[in-house]
Amino acid sequence: MLDTETPCAKPEPTEEKPIFPESPVERPLNVDEPSQVLQKEQLESIASSSEIRDALQDESLQKLILGIDSSSNPEIELDKAMEVEAFRTFTDKILASISP
Repeated sequence: MLDTETPCAKPEPTEEKPIFPESPVERPLNVDEPSQVLQKEQLESIASSSEIRDALQDESLQKLILGIDSSSNPEIELDKAMEVEAFRTFTDKILASISP
């Protein structure tokens, strides 16, 4: 039996929140050695790696990276993340991607 008393209503679209905040923590970029800065080719190698892109689908890894990026002291957060096996595996994939 159909309910003819209730009009059809267009469902309101739900807005998905982005995983990453829109305004990251502002901090200066300090590099002790120019050799620590990745070259364009190295960044392209990382971006084109299907292994790295697949790893980035992991929500727990996304949260670790977000925690490092949004921290006022990212070096401490990076040290904590290195204790997590999935993050170490991820960083190994990045290093393999940029090393000849």
